[in-house]
Order: sequence, then structure tokens, then C-alpha cells
Amino acid sequence: MSIDQDITVNGNYGAEQIQVLEGLEAVRKRPGMYIGSTSARGLHHLVYEVVDNSIDEALAGHCNKVDVTICNDNSIIVSDNGRGIPVGMHETGKPAVEVVLTILHAGGKFGGGGYKVSGGLHGVGISVVNALSSYLEVEVKQDGKIHNIRFERGYTARELQVIGETQETGTKVTFKPDAEIFEETVYNFDTLKQRLRELAFLNKGITITLKDERTNIEKVFFYEGGICSFVEHLNKTKTVLHAEPIYIFGSKDTSIVEIALQYNESYVENIFSFVNNINTQEGGTHLSGFKIALTRTVNDYARKLNILKDNDENLSGEDVREGLTTVISLKIEEPQFEGQTKTKLGNSEVRGIVDSIVSDRLSEFFEENPAVTRKIVEKSVMSARARDAARKARELTRRKNALEISSLPGKLADCSIKDPMQTEIYLVEGDSAGGSAKQGRDRRFQAILPLRGKILNVEKARLDKILNNEEIRVMITAFGNGIAEDFDLEKSRYGKIIIMTDADVDGAHIRTLLLTFFYRYMKPLIESGRIYIAQPPLYQVKKGRESWYIYSDDELNKLLTRIGRDNINVQRYKGLGEMNPDQLWDTTMNPEGRTILQVELGDAMAADEMFSILMGDKVEPRRKFIEDNAHDVKNLDI
Repeated sequence: MSIDQDITVNGNYGAEQIQVLEGLEAVRKRPGMYIGSTSARGLHHLVYEVVDNSIDEALAGHCNKVDVTICNDNSIIVSDNGRGIPVGMHETGKPAVEVVLTILHAGGKFGGGGYKVSGGLHGVGISVVNALSSYLEVEVKQDGKIHNIRFERGYTARELQVIGETQETGTKVTFKPDAEIFEETVYNFDTLKQRLRELAFLNKGITITLKDERTNIEKVFFYEGGICSFVEHLNKTKTVLHAEPIYIFGSKDTSIVEIALQYNESYVENIFSFVNNINTQEGGTHLSGFKIALTRTVNDYARKLNILKDNDENLSGEDVREGLTTVISLKIEEPQFEGQTKTKLGNSEVRGIVDSIVSDRLSEFFEENPAVTRKIVEKSVMSARARDAARKARELTRRKNALEISSLPGKLADCSIKDPMQTEIYLVEGDSAGGSAKQGRDRRFQAILPLRGKILNVEKARLDKILNNEEIRVMITAFGNGIAEDFDLEKSRYGKIIIMTDADVDGAHIRTLLLTFFYRYMKPLIESGRIYIAQPPLYQVKKGRESWYIYSDDELNKLLTRIGRDNINVQRYKGLGEMNPDQLWDTTMNPEGRTILQVELGDAMAADEMFSILMGDKVEPRRKFIEDNAHDVKNLDI
């Protein structure tokens, strides 16, 4: 019986109700506190924790090779050629490797010179992996010997022993995630590939290999160009403004600053920042320092080149970052991250360090490369003019008051409840489906907004042109959040935005156009989990007086295999308009029985690449994507 149950049943709350969780029991009791979740994300996080130890060895100058293997049974092997986890006796009376694996907040990153720079600050990494694995074995090559120790669910199952001799050094960790803990125990090759490639970019000269024994696929990541190669990779689906990335390097005291940036002809910025290999998704002082220096330096040269006149206003930060792809990578001794998730850097001194280094190095580059400088400044000035036009267009989409119905678009069938957390809006393709949805909905909490045709592809347009698109203006007004830098999540009129399109190629295209718009100009809606995709049925199957709605081809095949095809009528729904209002409510809109998919932003870099491939100007990446994935196509409309 848990503590909560004890209190509820007995009504007591005394000393006997207080539990002390020894060792790694706390991790197994509340795994989400340590790895975020027990879903696929947490499962893959285990691998990152082990790999990060190897990368820390590389940062310390003792490792240049890391191998990761997904085994046939979904166990994982991570090996490196570093110094090896220490195997000598610790003051606790146990070998150091056993202490590191069985005690939280034990490791070489709390002082004493083990690691000057490290991502793993809390000392919980590999011990948490141990606690959440059905078994974990460590093999250490050190001092001419091969040492081995085994753990099961966090407890030592086999003491440290010598099993051979070697002249090599390094650590090999083999573990299998515990099925009692994780909802899912099957590893995704592409998910691991993204992070390992990222680490190889950030640590030039290190070779990281990912091998999948289940499919015999192997990828080797090695980038001598480091973050310059990283920026080139991020821009590979875009048309660049200058051939080579601008590389900035500098150091002060114990901080090392490394930045690569390259402009492309798109209208959105992509900045990725890292501290000690940790992706600081929420930015922080290093990002602030970079933005301040970039804006000031571009403005200085805009006036030097006489492109900005004396009476002209300065270019804004948004103007000088239009079409910019940047990777910022810092290595610092004592990073202060905000929160356990380590997504925002808080060190105040870093802002000035980055500002100073970027100002100096970027000024040098601009002086030595006047042609590139002019291109960058002219693009920024064009952005400023378009932004002014966008500001005027944006005024047209603003409502006087979020509750003032008269300011809402006429085609919107709004709901009666005003609390955003209780309401949802369906974006419906076409007037026919919109009519069915309006009749079938629950008017109290469901709003319907029919969209006429396909919205503008925002990947190929500036904000001023985007705001002149009628369908986009209608959505902005209906949602109430504003757009781009004016976006305010708190002003949401609806808690859920549900895309409901036909199950055909046109429907898929409209979904992609909408998602591109949300990703580029209303990203907080995705990040806060407010965007959903409705799942209307693909088929209605009838036999006699019975009928079933079928949502996938696999489900249909299973049904036909179980009951046979005799006397069965299968109707394929091509469009939402083919269903009457009652059917649409029963299958797709009733919260009691519907299936809707929540859109999540798992990997921002992968998302950016995919939107650029599918919706950008360059044809070659799109053609290659189609060729590579043509064999996966289902429900092809011919």
C-alpha cells in the first residue's frame, strides 16, 4: 500500500507513514523525476546518459571513439576508448565503479579535477540507468586488466572481478531497459541517430558509430569541420546567401565560445545553442549575448556602407536574424542551468563574454569580406521594410476584445463556453465538410472554422505576404493569439486546435501547409501541446445489420481475415463531406469515442529539416525524399 493510500484509508499521518527510499529505490519509484517520462522519450534518454559519460571523457581529452549498438533484444551497448571508470577501492569500502553505479550524486563531476567541463552535473546519470534496467554490466579496461561487474535492477548481482588482460583502456556498458518500468522498450534507430550525429558535430574529431543489429544498418559520424559542418547540414535544404559559414572562436578565463553562422534565402531564423553539449532549448545568457552583438554589428556596418541613412531607424534583432542559421556551442566549467531539465543557461557573466567575442570576430569578418557583408545587410534591410508592411497588415487581424463576437470572422461557428481550457476549434477543409461539422458538433465547447482551399505556403513567403492571405488572417483572428513576435499564448481562445481534413492526398497537403504555418509562426501552440490532428475513419464495413468504422488498412485486413469477405460491403471514405453530421460526430468529433493525434515537437532540428524539404524552394532534396520514401506510400490516389 502506498503512502497516499495509507493516509486515505487510516486518516493518519505520523512517523510511521514516512518512507525512506534507500539507494536507487527512489528512482524506480518515481522514474519521471529523473528521466522525464517512462515513454519512448525516457527510454532513449537512458542511452544519452551513458553516451554523455563517454563524451565527457572526450571533452577531457581522453577519448576519440564511441560505439553504440542496438542489440536484437533491444539491449544497448555503449563502449569508448577513454580512461575507464575507476575500479580502485573507494572510501566507502566498495570499488569506485560500484559506487558510481549504485549511489545517486556520486561521480567525478563535483570537483577534485576529474572533469573540468561536463554536461552531467547532478551525478545521477549512469546510476539512474542502472536503477531502471533489468540488468546492467560494466566492463572496464584499465591498468592492463579487463574488469567486469553486473547489476540487476540497481543491485549488485556480481562483484567486480578481473576477467582478462589488455593493453587498451575504456569502458563498455551493456544494459537492458526494465519492461516493468517502461511503457515501450523498442529503440528507434532514427531517434538515436539524430542525437549522436549532433554530438559528433559538436565535438569535432570524435568518431561516433551507431549500429543496429536488428537491421544490420550502421552509421558512422565524424565531422572534422565541427559546428561549421553542422550549419552546412542544417542549411542543406536551403539556398544559402554565402558559400562558407562564418566561424567565430574565442575564449576568456575558462570559457570557450564557438559559433558558426550562415544566412540563407528563407525568411525564418534557426538558432541552436549548446552548453557542454547540452541543447539549451530555452536559450539563456549565451544566446542573449550573441543576439545583442549580432544586431549591433550589422547595424554598424549598415551605416558604414551607407545602406542605412542618418534618419533611418536601426534594424531590429528580428530583421538581422531573418534567414539566419546559427549553432552556438559553449564549453564552461561551472554552468548554472535553470531547472533539472537544463534547458536555459543562467550564468550572468557569459552574456558579456559572448557579446565581446562575437562583436570582435564578426567585425573582423565584415571588414575582410565586404561582398558578403553587403548581402547580409541588404537582406536585413529588406526584412525591415517587409516587417513594417507586416505590422500594418497585422493591425487588420487584431480584435478589439477577445470576447467581442462582432470582431470574429463570419465563417466561424463559435462555441458558447468562453473558458479556453474547455474549448476546441476544428479547422475543416471546405464548405461541405464544414457544414456537416457545424451540424454534428457540440455547440457548447466546439467551434468550427471552414477553410476554403489551400492556405499559402509560408515557407516561401515573408510575413507581410502571409498576412495578406485571407485564410491565414481568419485563423489569426479566430485564435486570438497574434502571430510571430506578437504571439501570446495566454490570449488563446481555444485549448485545442484540431486539424480535420480528408483522408486523401489533398487533405495531407492541407495538413502539411497548416503545420508549416503553426511551426514557423505560432510554434508555442505546438510546444504547449495544443495542436491536434483528427482521425476520421477510412472505411465503413457493413454485414447484414451490423456495421463498423475502420480507421486503418491494418484494422480492415484484420477484420476481413477474422469474418471473411462474404456478404461484406466496404465503403471507402474519400472525404469528410461523405459522412452525415451524426456519423461525423460519432466517429471523429465525440470526445468519448474519437481518436485525435497530438502534435509534438520532439526534435526541432529534424522538424526544421522536414519542413524545408517538403515546403521549401529547393527541388532536389524534395525529389530525393520522395524517391527514398516512395515504397512506404499507402492510400495513393490515382
